[in-house]
Amino acid sequence: MSERAVLEVIALNAEDAIAAQSGGADRLELVTDMAADGLTPPVETFAAIRAAVDIPLRVMLRAADGFSAGTPEDVEALVKDARALRAEGAEEFVLGFLDPAGNPDLVTVERLVAELDGCRWTFHRAIDRAADRDAARKLLADLPGLDTYLTAGAAEGVDAGLETLLAEASRAGTPGYGAEILVGGGLRLDHLPVLRSGGINAFHIGGAARPRGWGEPVCADAVGEWRGVLDGKR
Repeated sequence: MSERAVLEVIALNAEDAIAAQSGGADRLELVTDMAADGLTPPVETFAAIRAAVDIPLRVMLRAADGFSAGTPEDVEALVKDARALRAEGAEEFVLGFLDPAGNPDLVTVERLVAELDGCRWTFHRAIDRAADRDAARKLLADLPGLDTYLTAGAAEGVDAGLETLLAEASRAGTPGYGAEILVGGGLRLDHLPVLRSGGINAFHIGGAARPRGWGEPVCADAVGEWRGVLDGKR
């Protein structure tokens, strides 16, 4: 457990970003519209956040709630968003789509990854709704830039997915398991000891950084509590 853990925090705007960095976040996931579980933010929001902080930013590419890419028009809009964000300087992204059978929507994912042109990216919690997690990982493994899975181990959250997370962590480096596990989705401080002892060193929080709810900004002290626990100082 000597390796410094990565703490990623959801940010909706520059105020969130400044507080998260102040509290000790290593990276931000940028989204808008948490009522839809996080959609692509406007380019202007990315630019404002990039100007406000100096930690890495991963920008969501998602047009609607759920894990379908939507209509062909929706996909075209995402491609345009990705192109505009890249032009503004975005270098890291978050995306992930499933087809109706619960398999990775490779047509859409590959289209977007081609637009990202080598940028690093996270396959988000669509993995927790995949019909076959192992098969999904192996289908996605060779896509350029994929370095992270944001996952709770189960659609219901970390409580239900803990054993899966630990099992997948134990396979690190084997085919389909080269990307880092970033745990998020119902994650609590009391989950951290068992996850870290299982070799997991990356964690993602949203609501936990906002003790007064999503209507209020990120609280630097709340982020600092997570940073302190991860660093063994609390």
